[in-house]
Amino acid sequence: MRIFFLSIIIFTASAAAAQELYVFTEPASNMAAKSIGVRMNTKVFKMAHDNKFSAYRLDPEVMFGISRSVMIHVNGYASNMFQSNLKLEGGSLYAKWRFLSKDDIHSHFRMAAYGKISAINNPTTLITLGKHAVADGNGGFVYHDILHTTINNEIELEGTNSGLAAGIVATKLVNKLAVSASAGYSYRLNNLQDKREVIVPWRAINYTLSAGYLLLPKEYTSYKQTNVNIYAELLGSNAWDNKTYFIDAAPAIQFIFNSIAKVDIGYRTQLKGNMQRMGNSYFLIRCEYNFLNVFSKK
Repeated sequence: MRIFFLSIIIFTASAAAAQELYVFTEPASNMAAKSIGVRMNTKVFKMAHDNKFSAYRLDPEVMFGISRSVMIHVNGYASNMFQSNLKLEGGSLYAKWRFLSKDDIHSHFRMAAYGKISAINNPTTLITLGKHAVADGNGGFVYHDILHTTINNEIELEGTNSGLAAGIVATKLVNKLAVSASAGYSYRLNNLQDKREVIVPWRAINYTLSAGYLLLPKEYTSYKQTNVNIYAELLGSNAWDNKTYFIDAAPAIQFIFNSIAKVDIGYRTQLKGNMQRMGNSYFLIRCEYNFLNVFSKK
């Protein structure tokens, strides 16, 4: 009987809000209370210095549904972005508090506040070895090794920079469409073993606009049905200190299995901007599994 009612709860939650499980942003809604979720995020970056998809980052994540209103994410980061081999970079802690919820049949509106702190052990600049061609006087060229320095003006708290972030997010769901928007503030801190450069921005305003649509199933008959959602997201940032900015587009597709397992596939790329960044594009593949009712009383 307990399993039956748990299945009904899962099914109802899946039918109501699957299309707001955004891939690149967080909605105002929370994960199920008294549950634990585990994720493996894999990102493959197109780096600015070589214009190739030459770096990747692994981002294991554990999520805790403390209550209906509060959830916490703990992330670790490792990548080969600043060196040839995979290196442990640090971690972050994210918390979200849903303070407003207005529910109706097949629709709801929610608002939440979030905060994040990230501690990262990476250089503040990327130094790479390249080749420079010099004419040899005989119609040919001689190639010399040259060091290239890439300065990162983006305050990127998911493995690149230490820092703090806080903001507000609002999400509206109507039938099969969910739309969400957020506004926040980021502050760069010194990385664990490398001080921030004086010339990089320390503060930024961030904003997002996300839409998700439930493609399948057309009608719910069982919580075991596979959900297919598509997403279109915009993510932007404006640096206070040097007035640079970027706006990224991020389409994605999502598959939800048995209402507890999820696979996300997405691509994020810059639409417009003048901010110097490590890279302007990356692919994301995420696998997630949720353990429900973990903290319930026996």
